[in-house]
Amino acid sequence: MVMAAQASIAVGSQVWVEDPDVAWIDGEVIKVNGDTITVKCSNGKTVTAKASNVHAKDPEESPCGVDDMTKLAYLHEPGVLQNLKSRYDMNEIYTYTGNILIAVNPFRRLPHLYDTQMMQQYKGADFGELSPHPFAVADVAYRVMMNEGISQSILVSGESGAGKTESTKMIMRYLAYMGGKAQSEGRTVEKQVLQSNPVLEAFGNAKTVRNNNSSRFGKFVEIQFDQRGRISGAAVRTYLLERSRVCQISDPERNYHCFYMLCAAPPEERERYKLGDPGTFHYLNQSNCIKLEGLDEAKEYLETRKAMDIIGISSEEQEAIFRVVAAILHLGNVEFAEGDDGDSSKPKDEKSMFHLRTAAELFMCDEKALEDSLCKRIIVTRDENIVKTLDPESAKGSRDALAKTVYSRLFDWLVNKINNSIGQDPNSKCLIGVLDIYGFESFKTNRPGFEQFCINLTNEKLQQHFNQHVFKMEQEEYTKEEINWSYIEFIDNQDVLDLIEKKPGGIIALLDEACMLPRSTHETFAQKLYQTFKNHKRFAKPKLSRSDFTICHYAGDVTYQTELFLDKNKDYVVAEHQALLSASKCAFVSGLFPLLSEDSSKSSKFSSIGSRFKQQLQSLLETLSATEPHYIRCVKPNNLLKPAIFENQNVLQQLRCGGVMEAIRISCAGYPTRRTFYEFIDRFGILAPDVLSGSSDEVSAVRKLLEKVDLQGYQIGKTKVFLRAGQMAELDARRNEVLGRSASLIQRKVRSFLAQKSFIALRRSALQIQTVCRGELARRIYQNLRREAASLKIQTCYRMYTARKAYNELSTSAVTIQSALRGMSARKELHFRRQTRAAIIIQSRCRQFLARLHYSRTKKAAITTQCAWRGKVARKELRKLKMAARETGALQAAKNKLEKQVEELTWRLQLEKRMRADLEEAKSQENAKLQAALQEVQQQYKETKEMLVQEREAAKKAAEVAPVIKEVPVIDTELMNKLRDENDKLKTLVSSLEKKIDDTEKKYEETSKISEERLKQAMEAESKIVDLNMAMLRLQEKISTMESDEKVQRQALLSTPVKSMSEHLSIPIAPKNLENGYHEVEEQKEPQSAPPAIKEYGNGDPKLKKSCVDRQLENVDALIDCVGKNLGYCAGKPVAAFTIYKCLLHWKSFEAERTSVFDRLIQLIGSAIEKGMSFGSGRFIFFPLHTHFAKSLMQNEEDNDNLAYWLSNTSSLLFLLQRSLKAAGAHGTVSRKKPPQPTSLFGRMAQGLRSGSFANMHVEATDVVRQVEAKYPALLFKQQLTAYVEKIYGIVRDNIKKELSSYISSCIQAPRTMKASMLRVSGRLSGQPQSNHWQKIIESLDNLLRTLQDNHVPPVLAQKIFTQVFSYINVQLFNSLLLRRECCSFSNGEYVKAGLAELELWCAKATTEYAAASWDELKHIRQAVGFLVIFQKFRISYDEIVNDLCPILSVQQLYRICTQYWDDKYNTQSVSSDVLSNMRVLMTEDSNNAESNSFLLDDNSSIPFSVDDITSSIQEKDFSDVKPAEELLENPAFQFLQD
Repeated sequence: MVMAAQASIAVGSQVWVEDPDVAWIDGEVIKVNGDTITVKCSNGKTVTAKASNVHAKDPEESPCGVDDMTKLAYLHEPGVLQNLKSRYDMNEIYTYTGNILIAVNPFRRLPHLYDTQMMQQYKGADFGELSPHPFAVADVAYRVMMNEGISQSILVSGESGAGKTESTKMIMRYLAYMGGKAQSEGRTVEKQVLQSNPVLEAFGNAKTVRNNNSSRFGKFVEIQFDQRGRISGAAVRTYLLERSRVCQISDPERNYHCFYMLCAAPPEERERYKLGDPGTFHYLNQSNCIKLEGLDEAKEYLETRKAMDIIGISSEEQEAIFRVVAAILHLGNVEFAEGDDGDSSKPKDEKSMFHLRTAAELFMCDEKALEDSLCKRIIVTRDENIVKTLDPESAKGSRDALAKTVYSRLFDWLVNKINNSIGQDPNSKCLIGVLDIYGFESFKTNRPGFEQFCINLTNEKLQQHFNQHVFKMEQEEYTKEEINWSYIEFIDNQDVLDLIEKKPGGIIALLDEACMLPRSTHETFAQKLYQTFKNHKRFAKPKLSRSDFTICHYAGDVTYQTELFLDKNKDYVVAEHQALLSASKCAFVSGLFPLLSEDSSKSSKFSSIGSRFKQQLQSLLETLSATEPHYIRCVKPNNLLKPAIFENQNVLQQLRCGGVMEAIRISCAGYPTRRTFYEFIDRFGILAPDVLSGSSDEVSAVRKLLEKVDLQGYQIGKTKVFLRAGQMAELDARRNEVLGRSASLIQRKVRSFLAQKSFIALRRSALQIQTVCRGELARRIYQNLRREAASLKIQTCYRMYTARKAYNELSTSAVTIQSALRGMSARKELHFRRQTRAAIIIQSRCRQFLARLHYSRTKKAAITTQCAWRGKVARKELRKLKMAARETGALQAAKNKLEKQVEELTWRLQLEKRMRADLEEAKSQENAKLQAALQEVQQQYKETKEMLVQEREAAKKAAEVAPVIKEVPVIDTELMNKLRDENDKLKTLVSSLEKKIDDTEKKYEETSKISEERLKQAMEAESKIVDLNMAMLRLQEKISTMESDEKVQRQALLSTPVKSMSEHLSIPIAPKNLENGYHEVEEQKEPQSAPPAIKEYGNGDPKLKKSCVDRQLENVDALIDCVGKNLGYCAGKPVAAFTIYKCLLHWKSFEAERTSVFDRLIQLIGSAIEKGMSFGSGRFIFFPLHTHFAKSLMQNEEDNDNLAYWLSNTSSLLFLLQRSLKAAGAHGTVSRKKPPQPTSLFGRMAQGLRSGSFANMHVEATDVVRQVEAKYPALLFKQQLTAYVEKIYGIVRDNIKKELSSYISSCIQAPRTMKASMLRVSGRLSGQPQSNHWQKIIESLDNLLRTLQDNHVPPVLAQKIFTQVFSYINVQLFNSLLLRRECCSFSNGEYVKAGLAELELWCAKATTEYAAASWDELKHIRQAVGFLVIFQKFRISYDEIVNDLCPILSVQQLYRICTQYWDDKYNTQSVSSDVLSNMRVLMTEDSNNAESNSFLLDDNSSIPFSVDDITSSIQEKDFSDVKPAEELLENPAFQFLQD
């Protein structure tokens, strides 16, 4: 075909060329250069294209087009497109392609095409006799059914807005016209069938972007006929209703029509349902489109009610239906807010409560039960039912799920009601099915989802059915014409169908499998697809997506988003919703949710929508296969939904999706060009005129003509000539050559005569003109020479005068201007200096005031923010603590026992606290009384003392005047006696008061001692509680680790003999607890193959056995005591880790099946790092708060050093274990000659002591690392050690993060201090230097680096710590920059940039061994700060920002920085408005495609390393020079360490 097309293309040929704007454009070939041709298009453009990419154009095509495109001379894409466009321009909207009807939506009313007269004309007319029309298709189907008794089906397809629903209505009208009954009374079947359309449209149609009345479901109507051709029954099947539209619509779409109809109902009905304006309901006001132009909602409502009456829906059922619709609207207005608990929800306000009550009234259910079903979930467990509260977002999702479920059940009820009302005829033998199905969908902006996946699966199945039908029609045509034909190959899409629906490896099967797995997500589902279909030619993975996938459909590639595949494939009803509505007092509502039996409810927890849809589709295809199909392809000419607009690209895409192009391709695979003998001879007779001169018939003439032109591959039928693809173009090319040669001959003769005549006339005229012109030119030359000589003299004199005058004027002007300018400059300088001095004074005062005001406001805001944040963090921590306290572990029995002890100790502690509080209260009351008494006594004492002083002064005065009063001595004696008595009494009183004070002080001291003792007891009780809690947590962690290592245990059990397994599984009945966690197990049977040494040890003297056990316990205790101290390092490696490893290797603990030495070591490590754990991670919640913060503040640096020490030891020990341990049986079985090892630790120790191969064991121990077969305890110890390495790492990392957090917050605020210091308001205002906070960060990093280096922590761990710390700095600084506008300033950018430079210097100083890629973690803040300090931002384009300046930042982040930026230093502008508008457009697009629009960064707190990373960073030879602990070398039992 390509070769024929290339041969037919020549200069002057009319061709179609591809055009990006109008798909195909016609033009004329002006140049041919091999495979490349140059075409001048009809629009004036000249294009160059390959010959294989162009199609020939029929120069004799009719401007009105043809009604059947099989009559086209060239059956290809541009020919079909041009034919449809030509007919559409003439309002001819229907066109045939064989027996396929193509309907182009006119977007206008054409009532003359569908009236009763038109039906009468098509009644009984042959197909193709009249203009193309749906009535013709329906009539053919009806006639074939009646004449041949074969069921028929009419398949109407097309995209939304193409007119499928209207075409379906027309077909059903015609079938009702043909098969309707004469009676007019009652509800006839045909009336019910016709009136089912408005009901289903009201509840299943909605306005979309492409169509104002788009069917959001697939529909197949089976119309049954009796033997007389009358309609006797009907059934409606629906497919895949778009349930999500009930709760979520996008602008400018609308929800289902029934909602708006109900809001436009009569006032009494609206009052009954408490409805109002549609814009007040959440499910309707999500779009700005509420009202449709030209649509009367009130009228539509009444017509829908009338249609319901005709169908047979009673008034009570209608009332219940619209009550449910109104309840859904009210349900959508229920909003939720956070409840009393942090994770609960409740109706937001009184408005929400009103809508909730209204919905409950309309559903006729309990209001409280409805609220609980939305805000709570009941989790059914084996023992009890747990009520779980939902947060507001989950409650909103529960509300929407209820609304979608109710509406879906309502729609299904309507369909069933329609089917039951119409009824089906069991005696009917024939039917006509009308399929109104959605067309192929592929969106450019919003990628298709699950619904589009199902829709395209439907179209794939229908396309396969369509291809088979077209192929069948082609074969029937060839058979009818009695021509020889071979099998026509066409593209079969069975591989796509297998990809989607094949079991068990199809996409739907994998989707069902993912839905049944509890932890499956759309990403895991996508990964499963990638792995399964990575080599499938029809499946592809997009490059820039992690969860999307692409399927190569027949109509093109479609990329699907899997985000909601799992959720939309699950079809289940929430149990609470089912129970609520099943108990409704409304029979209609309870009928929508029938009660399910317990078994059926359990078995129907998950139902696959995809599988059910596939079954429905398979049933549909079986029905279609049993019928004879007829096809109507609806096409939407434009997306504007306006008449007289024909968009070529849009129509061409729909033709491809509708299978029309595929049908044409199948035709082209055979004989696409068919001409009657008369038409063929009339057009191509000039190729062989001698053939026409004879008197032969048409068949002979055609055959001779084709033989004359030497054409191969054609076929001659009974009435037509059949040509292969491209042969028509070849014949046209030869015809054009004959016509071209004849035209050239005529043109040559005419042009020769005209050229000769013109040449003679031109020669005569030229001679006369030349004579006149030459004389005139000579005269003009002479005159010009004279004028030139005169002008030269005049110019010389004039230029001399002009130059002299200009020089004099210029000299004078220059002197004048210079003097004036110098004076003006001096005056301006003086004025400027005065203004500058005044401005400086004003600025200094103003800046002083602004800085003080800004500082006070910032300080107040910071304090308020800190208080709010700390409160929020405290509440969050409290919730976490509560949640952690509610969780139950697997070891309930052990936990209950420990909890009882904790409760008892807690009770005692509370009792002691109460006693201490009562005692302190009594003591304080007694002290208050004593203090009051003491003050009273002291007051009396002071008064008495003052009286004594006064009396003494009086006595002195009396003594001075003694000579005067000697005459009355008796009076003086009495006074003195009185004074003495009073003085004695006062002394006695004072002494008694002093005694009381002493007694009181003694009692106070005794009371304080008692209270101190009780406080001490309380603290001890509190510490015991903490220890018990710690023990319980360690026990839980140990058991969880044991459960996770079940696989390892099974391997160990399976690798041992049967008797060893039974020994392993046997549990001692009464084990005796010994010291240090060891257990003395009662007598156990030794294996029969045990060596004599072991038997002697097992059957020997119990005293000897006990002495061995005690000796081994002492050795373990000595090891624990030794390594519990800081043993330091040797040759850069931790001594403790090496010592532990050598002892365990010598004692053969790794090969023991039962030992507790590993538990002792784990307890040692846990207790050693307990202090760091309480500070660093806050994971143990049983520490009192005051103890927690006190330890965290005082022992931070010591904890880091202690944690680094144990991090080095645990990682080194883990390395040694990783290199030594191998699972039992991993490398084959042990040789039979070697006797079996004892199963207990002490048996192995005894064997090592008693065996004669003791010296050989020392020789083996000289190796640093030795491979051993590890049993379960050793493997468990290795996993626990791994967990501790990760835990210590996390604590160290979190410690440094908490230490840096305060400095980081100060760093981002530091520019304020910098400005204040720049203003020089006060020396105290700036406080410390600007880089003080950055310097503290550097010091903290130095301290941590020094600590890690001193403790020889593996560099890989140090790299990970600093990488995550720098990532934390990046997150905190960047988020602060985005959240606070004052930080997005020019000066702040300079300040932060300077601090980042210091961090860069630190990274260079720390070298890559420790810092590694830490500097790269600051990329976000570096690029953001770099953007802040750029000058002239308004000149930077968006591409420069995204590609050069800030490539790592997202559009949201850049927009945030640009809008918040302000230049406090130079007062420059931010980026231009064009850049901001581009960002807004991109943000809008991202909001439609992305799940999250958050512009903030998240801190990564994961563990970024594995055991293999640690193992690869350490070498075995590094431990060759390590010496064990010297303390143990002095012990004779540890002499093996010296070897």
